[in-house]
Amino acid sequence: MIKPLRPDDPGALGQYQLIGRLGSGGMGSVFLGRAPDGRRVAIKMGRAEHMDEAEFRGRFRSEVTRSRQVPPLATAAVLDADPGHDPPYLVIEYVDGPNLAALVREQGPLAGATLHRTATGLATALTAIHGAGVIHRDLKPDNVLVAPDGVKVIDFGIAQAFEVTSRHTKPDHLVGTITYMAPERFDPAGGQSLTAAADVFAWGAVVTFAATGRTPFAGDSASAIAMRILSGTPDLTGLPGWLRPLVERALTRDPARRPTARELLDALLRGEQPVSAKKREWSLRTILGRR
Repeated sequence: MIKPLRPDDPGALGQYQLIGRLGSGGMGSVFLGRAPDGRRVAIKMGRAEHMDEAEFRGRFRSEVTRSRQVPPLATAAVLDADPGHDPPYLVIEYVDGPNLAALVREQGPLAGATLHRTATGLATALTAIHGAGVIHRDLKPDNVLVAPDGVKVIDFGIAQAFEVTSRHTKPDHLVGTITYMAPERFDPAGGQSLTAAADVFAWGAVVTFAATGRTPFAGDSASAIAMRILSGTPDLTGLPGWLRPLVERALTRDPARRPTARELLDALLRGEQPVSAKKREWSLRTILGRR
């Protein structure tokens, strides 16, 4: 829903006229804007507390550069950014549709071909994102927009700028939504570097939400949810038979044993289960051979 601008909102950011408010998120306020050529765009404006942080601006600039290399395959294209502006802002493709969280909340869980298209679209987006060397880090239903032509994933890579900003990142603070976090995210001191496998875990959790209306690791507090992710069994009740094996593999605790996004996509398109990590080398040779 587009809301009117507030009295203290700017009328423009750079060359972009602001039309209304779309919402707010971890980065700051999100506006509907108009580009010089007349097309509508979404503009994310940084929070005031980031203005004087060279570290944030530098990381933001780096992540935007990498994100612009992601092909627009089930992703909202990054169109422009100005990390040096006061305030810094990011311009992305405007998607006229609700996010997945709102859609499921208002219309109920997805099923059949709609669920298959959503799962496939998310796997397509992650394949494109990971192919550009980017890790999303915060894949969740709120970051999945549902357009008439399919889903569009947003905010990929931008969370990285917040994770390294010392003034806003406490030792016990994690950037992202706990419900969809991979177990390795909870132990940064354990020696495991974050990889694209964390996004695959989030894919499994998001697809479970889309199919059932609930997350696979429910809890009444953040600590309870984290404990279930670390040591519990995911609740996959209600998942259709064709989807359950893929989600089970995606939610494996060991990141090395999860399929890649490309393997998930291949399995969804061919109606097969993703291969295990032990068979991955053979699978990649097969995929490359078909190109």
